[in-house]
Amino acid sequence: MKINKYIDHTLLKAEATEEQIKQVCEEAIEYSFATVCVNPYYIPLVSSELKHSDVEPCSVVGFPLGASESKVKIMETELALVNGAKEIDMVVNLGALKSGRMDIIAEEINNIAAVTGNNAILKVIIECCLLEEEEKAAVCRTALDNGADYVKTSTGFNSGGAKVEDVRLMRQAVGSKVGIKAAGGIKDYHTAVKFIEAGANRIGTSSGVALVKET
Repeated sequence: MKINKYIDHTLLKAEATEEQIKQVCEEAIEYSFATVCVNPYYIPLVSSELKHSDVEPCSVVGFPLGASESKVKIMETELALVNGAKEIDMVVNLGALKSGRMDIIAEEINNIAAVTGNNAILKVIIECCLLEEEEKAAVCRTALDNGADYVKTSTGFNSGGAKVEDVRLMRQAVGSKVGIKAAGGIKDYHTAVKFIEAGANRIGTSSGVALVKET
């Protein structure tokens, strides 16, 4: 299976340098990955590095905790788009979710989806490792109903990454109407294929080069 276009080539470490970001962009262009996913500070650089390629710049928002005020996430999204982002990976308000405030979750996703509109893809990170099964399904349905283009398993910065069973649950919750991104701990080709077979449309990984070299 050719998986290069499933891959969001990712570098989200706080200490990532400009040279490391440029290297990730060069790798993404060489292997024709879907996106390069970075923190907002580096979106202008990534947009410049990728401007003559088919690889899209992707920015995280509210990352990694999801605990920013919705207004801050909206502003962060707007600025990322101004700086060239074509995809946004936004962490939901996990405290509100665990408190049963799905109204807050719905409003936040809806407002950010209104900003991305037709200009960018919106992926909603639900952080599966912190949620019960019914919470995972409920937030996926809420994301679907409020304009998200994808739901995403994990930030990769918490106690657990992607699990195949979570992708299956998420696919069952949203059907074929939105995409699913599996992220966190996917470091080899065969693992990536298992997630794709379970229903993932994107793979978020810092090991993209190693994955495609295994094919």
